Amino acid sequence: MKTPLKALLLSAVMAALAAGAAHAGDKKDRRKDDDKKPEWSIVIHGGAGIIERAQMDPQTEAAYRAALAKALDTGSKVLRDGGTSLDAIEATIHLLEDDPLFNAGRGAVFTAEGRNELDSAIMDGATLKAGAVAGVTTVRHPISLARAVMDNSKHVMLIGKGAEAFAADQKLEIVDPSFFFTERRWKQLVTELTKQGLPVPPRPAGAPAPNAEAERAPLDERKFGTVGVVAYDKNGDLAAGTSTGGTTAKRWGRVGDTPIIGAGTYASNDSCAVSATGTGEYFIRLTVAREICALDQYEGMSLQAAADEVIQKRLTALGGDGGIIAIGRKGEIAWSFNTSGMYRASAASNREPVVAIFKDER
Repeated sequence: MKTPLKALLLSAVMAALAAGAAHAGDKKDRRKDDDKKPEWSIVIHGGAGIIERAQMDPQTEAAYRAALAKALDTGSKVLRDGGTSLDAIEATIHLLEDDPLFNAGRGAVFTAEGRNELDSAIMDGATLKAGAVAGVTTVRHPISLARAVMDNSKHVMLIGKGAEAFAADQKLEIVDPSFFFTERRWKQLVTELTKQGLPVPPRPAGAPAPNAEAERAPLDERKFGTVGVVAYDKNGDLAAGTSTGGTTAKRWGRVGDTPIIGAGTYASNDSCAVSATGTGEYFIRLTVAREICALDQYEGMSLQAAADEVIQKRLTALGGDGGIIAIGRKGEIAWSFNTSGMYRASAASNREPVVAIFKDER
């Protein structure tokens, strides 16, 4: 039996009204999403590893929280005032590279030969330009050298003496290697070399006399201390930057994931920005930073789900440890780590700042 024309017309009208209502709902939901979207956001890490309440005295915990809060405030101000994500990252990492609490810049760990060899990288999500340096020993701020490589050269990575020659050419601040010396890192090296049955090198030239009252060695910082920042600015541009001294007692010019674009550092406006910290060899093998962004961009995963997939499942299954911080293309914030703690902090234009250390802190 044929449906009367009047009924067909009524059905069509009802369907159109329903579609219009659904469309209006979609627009409303999108507006709601836009309302949640921050004007700017920033996340910082100071390394991930064996960081447990029982092993950390209140004074040390307060010092780390204060350092993270100060760095977060510095980067937030740059973004709040309309600065770029790259500028916010560079300014923030400058502070962290000068803070001996962290394994980057002044306070970096020593190689088995008794040197501080520094690595860093930065990436611009708007252009996919990147700069990285490895094994530098005299540049006060490796993150600025990485940015100079990105901005003022046709290369992506420079290493060792060549990188330092470029730093001098760029008129970046050059310091004596003893500038990076800290007593607790030296004690840490002596302990590690003794454990491995390796010879302890002479105390570096220019280092201060041994100080019995120096701060005790930090926790097992062979497993953490690297610093990193990801940022999203008012232009909608993402960027990522990372800086490290590597691992205590490293040998043979070892380089970890920090300066490897796609492993420890990555940013693209089409997906996300990521900075990593942990045992670098595993992050290199998994191309952790790029993989998280690829899952977000091509597989439709939320940023947090992508981060957890790579860190909690793939990295863990491979036997690696560490964590990441990330920001998505709409300014959303994520972090993930499979260790007992990660020094971390975040802020955005539409939410209160967060500073955290231990795994049970949300």
